[in-house]
Amino acid sequence: MKVHDLKPPAGSTKNRKRVGRGIGGKGGKTAGRGTKGQRARGSIPAGFEGGQLPLHMRVPKLKGFNNPFRVEYQGLNLDVLDASGLDVVNPETLHELGLTHKGALIKVLGRGELTRPLQVKAHGFSKSAAAAIVAAGGTVEIQPLPWGDRRPPAKGNHLTNR
Repeated sequence: MKVHDLKPPAGSTKNRKRVGRGIGGKGGKTAGRGTKGQRARGSIPAGFEGGQLPLHMRVPKLKGFNNPFRVEYQGLNLDVLDASGLDVVNPETLHELGLTHKGALIKVLGRGELTRPLQVKAHGFSKSAAAAIVAAGGTVEIQPLPWGDRRPPAKGNHLTNR
């Protein structure tokens, strides 16, 4: 056998159907497109969404945009928690002391030192902060986000005021 004798097995290759080549054979006249209507003619522009505002017009044009699903945490460092005088730290007690806003999502960050064990409940921890709390003899508990395991609700008047 030589290279010029090689060919694919029988039935594995097939010529494409050439439509629209006159009424003499199959695939003539309407060329498999049925009769009349928008889809029988090549008149639909690329990106047409049936009259809905197309994606390229919905996307902001310049300089980025504000993500309506952004999750903002209020950061608190270890030195602030140590100075607070609390043994059990959670968002409610931090709000009572005036360290956070009402309903804020708390993330504990690793700046500073802990001198005593703390029981900390927050929505997020940096790796260094969690390690420092556990090393000081305290406990770390991650609280669930208020909207569960889904994405957060949209923020912004143009998205929510409907």
